[in-house]
This record gives sequence, C-alpha cells and structure tokens, in this order.
Amino acid sequence: MQFRHPKHDLYIPDETEPWTALRRVTHLGIVSHQDDLEIAAYHGITECFHDKEQWFGGVVVTDGAGSPRKGPYESYTDEEMQKVRLIEQRKAAYVGEYSIMVQLGYPSDEIKKPRHAPAVEDLKFILEHAQPKILYLHNPCDRHDTHVATFLRCLEAIRELPPEMRPEKVYGCEVWRKLDWLLHDDKVMLWVDKHPHMLRPLLGVFDSQISGGKRYDLAEEGLRHANATYFDSHTTDKTSLLTFAMDLTPLTQDDSLCPIEYSVNYVKRLEADVHDRVKKFM
Repeated sequence: MQFRHPKHDLYIPDETEPWTALRRVTHLGIVSHQDDLEIAAYHGITECFHDKEQWFGGVVVTDGAGSPRKGPYESYTDEEMQKVRLIEQRKAAYVGEYSIMVQLGYPSDEIKKPRHAPAVEDLKFILEHAQPKILYLHNPCDRHDTHVATFLRCLEAIRELPPEMRPEKVYGCEVWRKLDWLLHDDKVMLWVDKHPHMLRPLLGVFDSQISGGKRYDLAEEGLRHANATYFDSHTTDKTSLLTFAMDLTPLTQDDSLCPIEYSVNYVKRLEADVHDRVKKFM
C-alpha cells in the first residue's frame, strides 16, 4: 500500500495486514494536522473504541511543519518537528485503538492548490477502499486556511467516486471556528460521552503542542461541557459532553451543489434569525 508523497507514513496499531485494516474501517476522519483528528473526529474515535464491529481510521494530510514551538521544542527545526508530530500522531492512534493511521506528508502549500492531483488521488484511494459509513472532515466555515483547503480536496476526491461508494454521512467538524453559532436545526449534535476519560490521554500525547502553551486537552473538555449545557435554554441537559458539526452529506450526494453557496447559506440563515428576533421586539 503506497501513497504518493515520499514522507507518507502508515501505522496499524494492532499490526493487522494493511488491506484488512483499511477495509474494516467504518468511521473515517480526514484532517489537516496532527491532533486535528482527536478534536474534530473524537466522536468517531469513541464510537469505535473497544468495539470489534466498528473501526476508526485516521488520515492526516499535511506534514506538520510550521507549527508553533516553545519550551523544549523551541530550537527544533521544521524537519525535527515533523518527526516529533508524526510520532505523536502514532501514539494517539495506539491509545485510541485506531484500525489504521495514514499520514500523507504533503506541505500545506500543496494542499491549498485546487484539485492537487497527488493528494486528491491518495484521498480517493483511501475512500474507495475503506468505504466508511461515516466520514468526519473539517467544516468549510473553519477559519484555518489549510483546514478549508483540506475539506475541498476531500470533496474533490469524493466526487470522483460513484455514488454507491460514497459515505452514508459526512460531517464537517469543529476545530478553529466552533459551531455553536449555527441555528438549532442546522446543528448536528454529536454526543461524545462514551469513554469520557479518553479525551485527555488522546490529546495529552501531543506534548509538542501542549508544551508550546496550547492546552488543547483542557480547552476541548471545557468546550464540550459548555456545548452540552448551552445548546438549548429550555430543556435540561441530556448529555454532559457534546460537540457540534455541519451535515455535509448533501454536498457529496449532489455534485451540482456549490460548496461556497452551501456554506454561506448557514450564515444567511443566522443573519435572518438575528434580524427577525431583534425586529420582533422593536
């Protein structure tokens, strides 16, 4: 099983034969950077943990270069940092018992190129052979350029597949722009209260980020508790941990849908809601 960039890395925690490990995947996350999976696709990780009928697979598209660094990593070169982050992602895959962990190794600048053929072909290959039921991607309203570019390369890959090989559900998940602003009916509410003890260990292995001053482990836990409490003002909490997503499935079922219009319509619906609510009491 080969991928196109020379820096790619393939890791299978339980040492199952690679084709078997890829084909047993039921929940797949495709993200930009090391540790994005453990934030964006945490629902899929915990749904599959200790479940031999469901398996989580992870794909990180970029090489991890250019990340902020402080403390013991302050003097690391980009090459050294890439190696650290690659190993950290392997550790997370081991802790979370992923079926397969693929790191494609592309520089961010390449992923930002529309229809970048090598990356799109790699993604198409993974999707074609895994055929996951549920796919977790970055959401197109994210404020990180590489995240949005990764989402678009994934959409290009999906649209090259025949309809019967596409995922049943595709979710655009939270990382750098949270989705609490979505209208209630526009939110996909992913309960992440299975194995609640897993969040800190999964994010804790990314020492290069935490030592650099980014406490993602604490921030994500607090955010999920807050989502559970604040998602509705008139009901009692039904879960203690909740993450939000966009339903991107229509974009993968109808190739004529424009991802720009689809994304902006979420904002327009929010604008209309704010307008009407303020006007109602004037």
